[in-house]
Amino acid sequence: MDLTKAANEVRLRVTDAREDILRLLREIVAIPSMEGRIQEVGERIAREMTPLGFEDIRFDRMGNILGRMGSGPVVMVYDSHIDTVGIGDPDAWKWDPFQGKEENGILYARGAGDEKGSTPGMVYGLAIAGDLGLLEGVTAYYFGNMEEWCDGIAPHALVEAEGIRPNRVVIGESTRMRVYRGQKGRVEMKVVAKGRSAHAASNELGENAVYKLLPVIAGVQNLEPSLGDHPFLGKGKITVTDMQVKTVSINAVPDEATIWIDRRLTFGETKDQALAEVSALIPPENRDGGDIQVKILFYNEPSYTGFVFPEEKYFPAWTLEEDHSLVQAGLKAYELYFGRPTGTGKWNFSTNGTYWMGKAGIPAIGFGPGDEVHAHTVLDQVPLHEVVDAAGFYALLPALVSKDTS
Repeated sequence: MDLTKAANEVRLRVTDAREDILRLLREIVAIPSMEGRIQEVGERIAREMTPLGFEDIRFDRMGNILGRMGSGPVVMVYDSHIDTVGIGDPDAWKWDPFQGKEENGILYARGAGDEKGSTPGMVYGLAIAGDLGLLEGVTAYYFGNMEEWCDGIAPHALVEAEGIRPNRVVIGESTRMRVYRGQKGRVEMKVVAKGRSAHAASNELGENAVYKLLPVIAGVQNLEPSLGDHPFLGKGKITVTDMQVKTVSINAVPDEATIWIDRRLTFGETKDQALAEVSALIPPENRDGGDIQVKILFYNEPSYTGFVFPEEKYFPAWTLEEDHSLVQAGLKAYELYFGRPTGTGKWNFSTNGTYWMGKAGIPAIGFGPGDEVHAHTVLDQVPLHEVVDAAGFYALLPALVSKDTS
């Protein structure tokens, strides 16, 4: 295959599809898909895939949308989460968060950058690849999934419950149009302190659960400088993110208090290590007495279809070496399409790569329009030219991946 000629043809096809790509983007961001409720947006994407020649278009049991192109032995998954976080305070938005606004070639809307912006390019890129014979030896799936509340749960269910285990994955989270090859991991914990209730007027008769947590909170605040470091992924991080107090009234000593902790794991750090670090912050008299306990969170919420896939909220860090064939295929696809090289990078936040590479060891790279710094903000945004151009990368990539299925 003459890849230079193929790249020229892909550019022409992407140009022809530009308005369809952008129309799809505008229509899917206009469909709210918060709290994992992605059925309506999945149905809209399915309607787009049907005339483009996708096969086996369906919802899986969890409620994620799938569409297949090609039938070769190498299985690729194009992973784009199509759920979003909520809008928060409506008054904080200067435009309708779903209709959005376009200004200076940028679409501002909830989900524009995180992460509906990659879906149109993936759908049209795979369709173009199929038309041009760039899927030889490859079965490629578009996988529009729910990710915001438990990273990696959707791909884990795809492999275990649906029996689709890819050989290669490209994740569409924003990468500033670079090829990303890793991210820190995460473990979510809670620390629960038990006390004894008493009237606030006789507080000496109680045991204040809030006070029992103060050494732990102070310890978390001071722990970060001692956490692990990695030359590529950077330092581990730890943050108290929420607190809840149980009390019979506001005039009583609280008999239970809970804090939640987000612990970002750099490469080489483990969940057991993170758990031990926090456990060590508990004063010995409370640790031995069992009235303060640390637990890793567990996710067993049903999806909108009622499907339950229990998952411990541990998300390993991962990296793919720069010389890996998939990374090199991504770099080559970019250079072929854009006529110039790009670099590699990493996400600062967490993605479905925590399952693909972190747990399952399936080689994965990231490539997507937009910049992650705008995720979960009222400035959620994506440059429209990147949305269109990403389709060219997605179209060329299958022709460059190794056909080794091991």
